[in-house]
Order: sequence, then C-alpha cells, then structure tokens
Amino acid sequence: MQQGKFPLFKWPWESLHSYKYYLYVPLALMAAHEIRFGGKHNDYWFVYVLIISLLRYVIYQSWHFYSRADFLSKRQQIHLFTTDFDQIDREFHWDNYIIFQAWVATLGYCIFPGLSNLPIWNYRGLISVLLLHMGPTELLYYCIHRSFHRGSLFENYHSLHHTSTRPEPSTAGTTSFLEQLVMVSLMAIPIFGVLLMGEGFIGMFFVYFLGFDFMKFMIHSNVEVVPLWLFRTFPSLKYLLVTPSYHHVHHTKLNSNYCLFMPLYDYLGGTLNQEAFNLHFNMRCQGQKRRAPDIVFLCHGVDFTGLAHIPYCLRTFATGPCSSKWYVWLLMPLIWLGFLGWQWTNTHVISRYTIGEFNQETWALPRLAFQFLLPFGKDKINKLIEEAILEADRMGVKVIALGGLVKNEVLNGGGQLFVNKHPNLHIRVGHGNTLTTAVLLHELPHDVDEVFLTGSTSKIGKAIALYLCRKRVRVLMLTTSFERFKAVRNQAPAEYQQYLEHVSKYEAGRFCKTWIIGKWAVYKDQMWAPSGTRFYQFTLPMIIEFRKDCTYGNSSALKLPDTAKGVNGCEHKMPRRVIHACHAGGLIHALEGYEHHEVGAIDVDRLDIVWEAAMKHGLRPVSQSKIQ
Repeated sequence: MQQGKFPLFKWPWESLHSYKYYLYVPLALMAAHEIRFGGKHNDYWFVYVLIISLLRYVIYQSWHFYSRADFLSKRQQIHLFTTDFDQIDREFHWDNYIIFQAWVATLGYCIFPGLSNLPIWNYRGLISVLLLHMGPTELLYYCIHRSFHRGSLFENYHSLHHTSTRPEPSTAGTTSFLEQLVMVSLMAIPIFGVLLMGEGFIGMFFVYFLGFDFMKFMIHSNVEVVPLWLFRTFPSLKYLLVTPSYHHVHHTKLNSNYCLFMPLYDYLGGTLNQEAFNLHFNMRCQGQKRRAPDIVFLCHGVDFTGLAHIPYCLRTFATGPCSSKWYVWLLMPLIWLGFLGWQWTNTHVISRYTIGEFNQETWALPRLAFQFLLPFGKDKINKLIEEAILEADRMGVKVIALGGLVKNEVLNGGGQLFVNKHPNLHIRVGHGNTLTTAVLLHELPHDVDEVFLTGSTSKIGKAIALYLCRKRVRVLMLTTSFERFKAVRNQAPAEYQQYLEHVSKYEAGRFCKTWIIGKWAVYKDQMWAPSGTRFYQFTLPMIIEFRKDCTYGNSSALKLPDTAKGVNGCEHKMPRRVIHACHAGGLIHALEGYEHHEVGAIDVDRLDIVWEAAMKHGLRPVSQSKIQ
C-alpha cells in the first residue's frame, strides 16, 4: 500500500528535497529587517523564530551525537543492531516539522496581535504553560495517538513513524503532514491558553518548544539516560516522566505505552506495559552486554572535512562519499575545536555492521593523515596502534585489519613491528594488502600486454610486477635504483624475468596506455602518458586528475555482500556499501579462518586464493573487468 496517495500524508514541499531550506530565506530577511529597522511593534519576533529553529537543530545534533557515540553511550544503548541506509533515507526529512512550525509561528504573529509586545519572562505564565501541557495536551495526545494505532489511520499514516524499529532522534520527526497538523494543534493549547490568561511571555516559546524537542529526541535516542535514583527517591515520578525504555516498548509492542511524556495517562487508560519499568531498571543497573566483534578495521581520519563524515557527527553527510559541502565549511570552526578535543581521546568505535554471524567494528585512531608524516609523532602513533591491537586481543577479536597509514611500511613495517613484539597474540593482525593487490590486478583489462608501474619496489608494487610477469605482461618498472629493481626481478621465476624492464624516467611510459600509480605523480609526470591512458592507483592520497583525455581509477575497493546488515556510513570517498580492499581483506581473513598474520611482504602465490575467497563470500569488485 502506497501511503503517499492518502490526503495530507505528503508534506507540501516534499518535491523540493534539499531546496526546502530556502523556505527559511523569507524569515531570515524579515529577521534582518527587524535587526536593522526594528519590528512591527519594536520587537524581534522573526529573530526569535530563527533562533528557536536553530537551537532545535542543535538539540537534535546533540542527541544524535550522544546516541551514536559508543564511547559515551555503549552500555546504555537499548537496541544493539544499527540503522541502515534505508532508514536514514526514509528519515531524511525529519526536520520538516521545524520548518512548518516556524511558518506557523510567523503566520500567528501576523494574525494575532496578542503575540506582540510580550515581556521576556513571567513565572506565573511558565507554571500555566506546564499545567496546560500536563492536562489537556497530554490527555488529547494520548487519545489521538491511540486512535492512530488503529485501522486505516495506522496503515495510511502512522506506520511511517513505526517503520524504524530501532528509533533514532531523527525518527521523532518522521511523520506524515496530517500528524504534524495534529501535533501543532496540541502544542498550541498551552501557548494560546497562557496568552488568553494574559500571562504570555517570550521565554515560554523557548522553554516549551526546546523542552518539547529535548524530550522527544531523548525518548527516541535508543539510550537509557534517566537515572534510577530519580525513581527510587520519588517513586510516583515514573508516572510523570517518560523514559527511552518506556518508549522503546511502545515501538516494539505497538499496543501499549501511547503517552507523550507522562505514563500516567497509559496507567489511567489501561495501556501501561510494566515491561518498560523492568527494562529501565535493567538498563540502568546492568546495561547492555554486547558480544565482542569478530573483525576490527583500524583506520584514521583523513582530513578535517573527514571528521564531519564520521557517522556520529553529521548523519546524512556520512551516508554519501566525503566531499566539500558548503555547510561543512560553515562548521569548520567547530570541526577545528572537535579536532583539538579528538587528540585527547582514545581509539574508539565509529561504526559497526554484521556479515552473516560475524560482527564487524571500525575503530578510529584519533589522528589525521598529516600527523603520520610528522617525524615527532611516530612513537605516539605506534603506541596508539599497539594499544588498540592489545585491547582487541583482550576482547577476543579474531582479526584486526590495519587501514590507510596505520600500516605504513616506514612506521611499523605493515604491522610487523607489533607481531614481533607480541609473539603470543591470539588475534591475527593483517594489512590487507594481498586483497588490495588482487583487486587492482583484476581491474586490468583481460588483454593487457604492457603496463607502466610507479612505486614498483614498494610492497604492493613488487607483488604487482611479480604477478603480471607470470602472466607474460611486460612491466615497465619505474625506479631510480637499479639495485632495487634487480632484487625484485631476481624473485621472479627465471623464465619470466624477461618481462620485467627497468626504467628511470616517466618518459618511458609515453607509449603505454595502462599506468599503475603507486607513487605520487604531479602534472608534468602525468603529461607523459598518451591520450586515452587509464591510471590505476594504489597510492595514498590519490593523485590529482590533471588529464581530461585520460581516465582515473579509484582506490582498490569491493562491494559488501547482501548479507552485510546495519551498514549506515560510507568509507571516506567510497560509494555506499563499498569498502576499501584492505578492510575487505580483514573480513576474508576472519571468514576463512586464516591462522597466519598478514604482515610484511605480500605472498604472490596467495593473490588468487584471497581473490577467490572474496568472491565466494559475496564481495564484488566495483569494476567487473579482470585479467585472465
């Protein structure tokens, strides 16, 4: 059944998508006019409307951060499974109600003269607002909400809100337009009631709307934050204050706990489920015991924009490839402050998902890429990596995969340093470069007969050269050191050494249309490639795409199988459900139950073995072309 075809289900501006935020422009212009020339009654109504709207976003973001940040809320998270892209896309327009209520407030100001010249504060008015909310608003909400759980009202309207079985703060605002019309009417009762009593004041709009959102986001946060001592000290308070556990039972059972913020009405209506109180007790006393992950992918931040791309930061931004969005630049001062605070944190979980029976977690090392290049930071970074490996080993993790610069050869020998230092590790440490190499090789066209290879004596470059020469592919190995080239060539079987050729200048690749880049190539280097060249890459960071007449490959990556559940963020610039090959290498290491550490040099004989294992477990290349 398609809900969108029913009257008042869709929002009036639904077709605008992200352009809906232009609806704030007229309000901003009117607010600017008030600041410059004064309002209609020498007040600042539109300024207040915009400030309240902004603070509502701040409250939402605060609850989102707290509910997603494992290092803050791990033990109090009620649902253990994570959201997926479907839920995030469905809840993209969670803030429609903020835009709508801002315009309702604007129209109200234009229609009702009683909204002008209000005092800033009135204690009697505050008490009246609370009493009117606790009385008629709560009672009417309970009755109407209960009716929305019956028949066509639920199927055609309210079921949208309950499609998300694991609530998040954004779930709170995900409703049909009809439900928001009802909610606005109920919220208007305390406001207009106080105005009719002559006790209205500007502060009541801030207190009521911001307090309302605080409670609404809290009960949908999936984190039990209400302390147990509060109900032990004041037992009757459990009928006056809703908890996330209480609302969690409503979302799972659907036939009880209909109240807004006061369980008293469920008690009076006979719909109070006592399981909610037991759940609250257990969550606060014991918390959730989550099974240790089987696989950990240890990564690091890339740049300052990437900090906002962490799923517990900007939720929607994290669901697409990382890019320089205009609103991220506006937030850059906050990102800088976050970066400074991040330096004092420990390695922590930033995302998780399941693949079959295996639990995966991504841990972030609190460092950005440029910090790995600072000579004075090497020991500290290695210490953080070592602590993460030992913590994962203590937890019983099977495999920890090192991503990005965490496995830098100069830093720690691709993880060899830690394996040598701790020979009795139960956990398997892997750099994932075997699968990274295999993915790149299988992206090459099946009829390739010559490649130009830079970074040819690096770990991955050497493996590529040794593999391709066995396929009788001529490899032009760019290196200034003939001795290093000779060392690589001597590792190839005698009958295939003829396919490895030493070159020392980029000019040598001017007739080759297949370039494999393992070392940063600047503009003048790339200009030696003939028109139509395809650049394959295993360098970090990726080279700048100077040539418009050539094509550029991305980092080696694989698409997760359909059995992967709870994926809700993108890895840096990767598309949805696509992960770096070194990350996938850790998955295969655990899924196949390999007992060796994957550190040090790449075993060329295992390239096809690891590739076939990845295909067996349902991972798929982003590009389907491959070398035969």
